[in-house]
Amino acid sequence: MKGSPQFRMLVVVILLAFLSQTAWAQTGPSQAPGDSGASGAGAVPEAPTGGAPGEGIYPGFGIPAGQEGGPSEGVSDIEIGPEDILPTQLGEEEAPPEIAAPPTEEEEKKTGELPERAGRLGRFGYDLFRRPPSTFAPIDQIPVGPDYVMGPGDEVRITIWGMVEGQWAVVIDRDGNLRLPRAGVIGAAGLTFAQLQDAIEKAYSRYYTNFEINVTMGRLRSITVYVVGEARRPGTYSISSLSTLINALVASGGPSYAGTLRDIQVKRGGKTITHFDLYDFLLKGDKTKDVRLMPEDVIFIPQVGTLVGISGNVLRPAYYEIAPNTRLHDLIELAGGLTSIAFQGRVQIVRVENRQYRTAFEGDLINLERDPLKNYILQDGDFVRIYTVPLIQQVARVSGAVAKPGEFAITPDTTKVSDILRRAGGLLYTASNQAELTRVRVTQEGPITEQILINLEKALQKDPSHDIALQPNDYLFVRTVPEWALYRTVTVTGEVKYPGTYTVQKGETLSSVIERAGGYTNKAYLKGVIFLRESVRIEQQKSIDEMVDRLERELYSVGTAATATSFTAEEAQIVDKETQQKRGLLDVLRRTRATGRVVVRLEDPPELLKRTPFDIELEEGDRLHIPKKPQTVQVVGSVLNETSFVFEPYRYHSYYIQKAGGYGVNADRKRTYLLKADGSAVRVGHLKEPPYLEEGDTVVVPEKIQVTSTMRDTAHIIDMVYKVAISAAVVVDALDD
Repeated sequence: MKGSPQFRMLVVVILLAFLSQTAWAQTGPSQAPGDSGASGAGAVPEAPTGGAPGEGIYPGFGIPAGQEGGPSEGVSDIEIGPEDILPTQLGEEEAPPEIAAPPTEEEEKKTGELPERAGRLGRFGYDLFRRPPSTFAPIDQIPVGPDYVMGPGDEVRITIWGMVEGQWAVVIDRDGNLRLPRAGVIGAAGLTFAQLQDAIEKAYSRYYTNFEINVTMGRLRSITVYVVGEARRPGTYSISSLSTLINALVASGGPSYAGTLRDIQVKRGGKTITHFDLYDFLLKGDKTKDVRLMPEDVIFIPQVGTLVGISGNVLRPAYYEIAPNTRLHDLIELAGGLTSIAFQGRVQIVRVENRQYRTAFEGDLINLERDPLKNYILQDGDFVRIYTVPLIQQVARVSGAVAKPGEFAITPDTTKVSDILRRAGGLLYTASNQAELTRVRVTQEGPITEQILINLEKALQKDPSHDIALQPNDYLFVRTVPEWALYRTVTVTGEVKYPGTYTVQKGETLSSVIERAGGYTNKAYLKGVIFLRESVRIEQQKSIDEMVDRLERELYSVGTAATATSFTAEEAQIVDKETQQKRGLLDVLRRTRATGRVVVRLEDPPELLKRTPFDIELEEGDRLHIPKKPQTVQVVGSVLNETSFVFEPYRYHSYYIQKAGGYGVNADRKRTYLLKADGSAVRVGHLKEPPYLEEGDTVVVPEKIQVTSTMRDTAHIIDMVYKVAISAAVVVDALDD
């Protein structure tokens, strides 16, 4: 069976089916097998050509730093940005590089070393072949012109009506003949569509009269063309007979990055019938050399020619392929011309010299087209940068009591004070009648600063002595009326007749706001008053943080010294555990937050408070809370049972400590103190005749702390923080009540 003719025929059929399916896969869903875009069996994808990092089409752009000819050996004033690197050869699956935005000032200041990421500036024209087609309509659906040349495989549709009627679809056979139903055979290959229409009508006229005939084209034949050279996907393609050179280029992916866009050739019968410049099509819409392809045509894409780049303020920054002897002006026109903010006073050209090093030279664009000395002839690998016009700021600043303070552009010696005040939205109603103008004059000995007082009322009335002309960098400060503040607020809560938030005037005191709140109720406990002030809280917290920082430094320094002087591993472990405990203590201390409580003593009635030093002047955000008379006394610290007890008159602290189970094992009895309801503290542990406790007092029994020379401040800080924490708890409880 293996050697039989049937087996060989089966193998041939399978191969043909496989090749047909391959052609259909390359054609895509928009075209039938045999139409344009299909690749033959010889189609070979372009292999990636990338080499070592930095090796592009043109050496010099992309040499790694430190090698011969690299950036370390270049000219120090060359300005190279990430978008200035010549793009390297891309692999089959790589996306084309994107056009970069004009470089920023920071990028322009970078010199010497090249960035690692290359390819931000794209090659002009390659986007045509990198984007998906805009439509999937098959190319054989477009109308056929009268000059279309008929060939084998073309389908002709004939419709006749009148004395004779009929409708047929016939195909030109491989011999070039068209077999007409009822009219015989005519030669069709080589005729134009118009000539074929006349020939068919004459053929039927020999047999019939009084009839009408309509000849149209049906399915068109496929032709085979070859795309070779520096193509992205070279190979054999089966395309529609209506396809042109551009259709074949799009189907094959266009030139690779090593291929030219300026001299794409179509070879037919051993002769080159056209040289197609894709730039003419992209920039001018010129398709005059976009010839219609014929069977066995060869599309040859030579290697890319001279490449130069241009970035900055042109309409189309990119790399361009240029013709020999192209000048700078021609490149700028190729890139769409200068933008409206392009600076004509400077242009920089970076050039690779002998493929060994880069250098740069500069000129200007003034009268560029008419001055051949400025209009340089460009060389392969050149890179041109067009800069932005410099920004020369001539501004004056306005601040203070105006509607819209800020910087404003001025015309020196023309813009006046009244003009800039109007641009700033005018004066606020809090504005003073005076303003101060600060002006800096430049002298050879250095800047001289002067202040000019301006009467705003006269300036707005155009008085030339005050409505003076401004100079660049003048600073106009519009003063606010003296001691201006919209209003201050103080919150009064607790046992007053009318608690709430009150606005206070400057200089208003505590007794005044209490009177405005209606005075005290009969449940007010004046000894437990809580007065909080934000400015005090900030200072308290600052002191706590400073002491904790100092303690942290001391603990760490002592711990380091102790570890260094340890004789055994056991001693080192003990020191390490002590250090960990100290760190835990520091964490607790850092979480301590100050309350901002100020100890004040109130009098009833409030008029009596006016004669005492506690009638303090109020500040913004002050809070006054007058609690109810408490019925308890608290015992906290190193006792067996920390709790609250019902207040009993004429009792000492020791009485309540005994009710709490007595002192703990580590209690420091001599440092026992009372935290009074008003926030003050009284040391009682060393007193033989301590004071009686009052409602709301707290008995605090500290624990013993082994105070050594290495921790001389620890006890004081813990004691202070403990008091702050207890005060905070009392404040929270009182405010909650």
